[in-house]
Amino acid sequence: MAEYVAVREVGLRDGLQMVASVLPAEHKLAWCRAELAAGVREMEVTSFVPPKVVPQFVDADAVGRGALALPGLRASALVVNLKGAQRAFEAGFTLVGYVVSASEAHSLANARRTTDDAIAEYARIREARDARPDGTGIALSVAVATAFGCTMQGPVAVARVVEVAEALLSIGAEEIMLADTVGYADPAAVAVLFPAVAAVAGQVPLSAHFHDTRGLGLANVCAALEAGVRHFDASLGGLGGCPFAPGATGNIALEDTVFLLERLGFETGIDLPALLALRATVETWLPGERFGGALARAGLPRSAPAPAMAAAPLPA
Repeated sequence: MAEYVAVREVGLRDGLQMVASVLPAEHKLAWCRAELAAGVREMEVTSFVPPKVVPQFVDADAVGRGALALPGLRASALVVNLKGAQRAFEAGFTLVGYVVSASEAHSLANARRTTDDAIAEYARIREARDARPDGTGIALSVAVATAFGCTMQGPVAVARVVEVAEALLSIGAEEIMLADTVGYADPAAVAVLFPAVAAVAGQVPLSAHFHDTRGLGLANVCAALEAGVRHFDASLGGLGGCPFAPGATGNIALEDTVFLLERLGFETGIDLPALLALRATVETWLPGERFGGALARAGLPRSAPAPAMAAAPLPA
């Protein structure tokens, strides 16, 4: 049996947070259903942030209810503070993500608080989770953003990333994700940082969130695989990006990431033809948006099956 590697779709959150048009909840849930039918089992489906800040997620409760009702889907939501976490808990999410930036400059610009204040807010989220009757059933994942560098601050020391991870682990983080928020990572840096954090994480799983800002996204996936990482974020069509990396491309493309993993001999359980068919549909929903990735452009090799229609019906 091939070794399994989990790939989580983050296009519905990270991918959509910067697009010009607000995608209707009906389309978001159709996206969830189609990807689930294609074998994608983990998706970050929304974010609980004030609608005036990110209008895209004004429907967070509706999308959450719909996604959580899908059998077999491990749906997660991103939160940026205690209030958002409480909304996610009340919505029924059993996996909630939070972000702490290792770059002080990025933390102040993006979250309007220092890195240490962001860590303290996570402690409050953990306390609120633990105080709930259903708290034991809710897992908390924390992404360390700008783990490889920052457009405002420049390099971020490995020691600082490890220090932030240790602080989060001491509070009880149940997963640590290292995020290349602005695309500064390269395979050499990945090969250094993941083992350094793994040394303090113990049995707590590590995952990776890469962007393809400078064309090294999939090379970084390979380096992370060598470091033992078996859980990756990716976005359909490479949607996404960061407002603090102007002109940058988005996340690594989900379909390209799956193709790479399968070619390397790993098992993902994901149907690539169905994924490519869904991407074509999503492109019609978001006209004018920039989509990335190579597989949709070049097609599957002749040794692989030709793209087929997605298994789930989609709205026009």
